[in-house]
Amino acid sequence: MSKTVLMDDQAIRRALTRIAHEIIERNKGVTDIVLAGIKTRGEFLAKRLAERIEQIEGNAVSVGVIDITLYRDDLKIKTDNSEPEVKGTDIPVEVTDKKIILVDDVLYTGRTVRAGMDAIMDLGRASNIQLAVLIDRGHRELPIRADYVGKNVPTSSEEIISASLIEVDGFDEVSISTTK
Repeated sequence: MSKTVLMDDQAIRRALTRIAHEIIERNKGVTDIVLAGIKTRGEFLAKRLAERIEQIEGNAVSVGVIDITLYRDDLKIKTDNSEPEVKGTDIPVEVTDKKIILVDDVLYTGRTVRAGMDAIMDLGRASNIQLAVLIDRGHRELPIRADYVGKNVPTSSEEIISASLIEVDGFDEVSISTTK
């Protein structure tokens, strides 16, 4: 199995800085913006984006965490007819009428993002939901497109993209490897 580094720590830092600028520009500032990181790595990317936005704008943005476990369409065990419970989700503000920016590490089929949108909608009616990802590798199964992308990496289905973050893995790196 061969591995190629696509982004090192500096490339990740630059991509997040660019995304922070794009978020500010597209939204004409940071009023009513909430960054919601999808567990696990999206959570830390959202925190990093929030730090950069505050450095640029001088205003803090709210940051939360979305746990999509019970929203996955591949979840085998169904609960009774009650509403799904979001465990580990922590959005510090009311989402109604806010601009929610979902943050994740790798966009692939779109199913994780769909689950994240479902989790957000269960919390309230956001004015809009945007998507920021570090890597977009293609192969969508759902009609989902990222608004902010660190790097587009066209891949084959035999390739694996691995995003490593210092908060989880001890180092920052995005790599691609083949299964053959």
